[in-house]
Amino acid sequence: MRIGIFTETYTPYVSGLVTSEVMLKKALEKLGHEVYVVTANLESFKYQYDEEEHVLRIPGIPTGIYDSRLTGIYPIKAINMIKKWHLDVIHSQTEFAIGTFARIIAKQYKIPIVHTYHTMYEDYVHYITKGHFQKSSKKLVAYLTLFYCDKTITELIVPTKKAYDLFKKKYNVKRNIHIIPTGIEVERFYKEKVSIKELVALRKQVHIDKNDFVYVFVGRLAEEKNVEFLLDITKDLVTKYPKMKLLIIGDGPDKEKYETIVKENHNEQNVIFTGKVPWDMIPTFYQLADVFITASHTETQGLTVIEAMAASLPALCIDDESFRNVVVDGLNGILFKDKEGAKKALIDLYDHPEERKQMASQARINSDRFSSKYFAEAVLRVYEYAIAAKKKQEGIFRRLWKKIKGGVK
Repeated sequence: MRIGIFTETYTPYVSGLVTSEVMLKKALEKLGHEVYVVTANLESFKYQYDEEEHVLRIPGIPTGIYDSRLTGIYPIKAINMIKKWHLDVIHSQTEFAIGTFARIIAKQYKIPIVHTYHTMYEDYVHYITKGHFQKSSKKLVAYLTLFYCDKTITELIVPTKKAYDLFKKKYNVKRNIHIIPTGIEVERFYKEKVSIKELVALRKQVHIDKNDFVYVFVGRLAEEKNVEFLLDITKDLVTKYPKMKLLIIGDGPDKEKYETIVKENHNEQNVIFTGKVPWDMIPTFYQLADVFITASHTETQGLTVIEAMAASLPALCIDDESFRNVVVDGLNGILFKDKEGAKKALIDLYDHPEERKQMASQARINSDRFSSKYFAEAVLRVYEYAIAAKKKQEGIFRRLWKKIKGGVK
């Protein structure tokens, strides 16, 4: 099968989405399929095509959001190249410019298009409105989401039941929706894959002692990730448990704000900000920690939770539907409802290392459910479904056209 993945962001940009796209491409290729990627050029204003990797980069203008760029929706030079690929199916990973381009190509050349919905956009409206016109803005977001995820595609994939319920219960979508949790290369995060020498050097670099109890957060430092929640519980905990440390991996618009809060709380010795971390170093950073923690309510799935579990870290997550498919409370992690619950979970695992060890073992075992192989096979079945549905639809149109022609004398 010849598959085209259309996405706004791809390597060298680092994000959970990019990680899943790279993993999907590799896994599909291992299954014997040809995979092409169409994305924005983050490094220059030129068209670039990597023949070996089959990656076409389209020039665009900077958006001001990290390193992302906004491309044209009908780049002629790209169309001429894509035509030669003879794609069997298109997999759109975005609702924006390249997502629109994917839909135009699909319609123009009658290619079935599968779309994966990654982001709960209603949770991000505040970035644009700054607190104004919230109601009307959310209506607009709902309209655009339905247009891109319902009216213009062949099949829709969502990673969790939370996203499924958004379309079925809130937006009343009638189409097929396939729930496929996003997979990762779980083997990459296994603790035995990490260099002990690198780990010792990194521990020294970030000032973490072997006797410290470290809970790690990995993600974008922004309001919707609820990082302030983690800073608040740390402020309370370290007065009694000075060996507890919060390791924050990532960058974002609120990083300076959080650093100021830490200084005001006099917690500089117990909260460590790493900033952006190279993609290939993430597994080593996980091994600095004893447990993983997140209080974000805006995830569609939370790939960092699966990464952490693959790294043998119990996952402590706020009780949100996006995490319930991954975390089995008391088995491979703990679901907490509020700050008191989060503090209790951390204290319990701090005081009971054997229980923590058992959870870590289960976390590693359970992470295999989200391996790249299983993910690719599930996505492939949706591709096959989309191709069959497209053929059936075209057959209906052909039969209808024959009837119309036969009736016109």
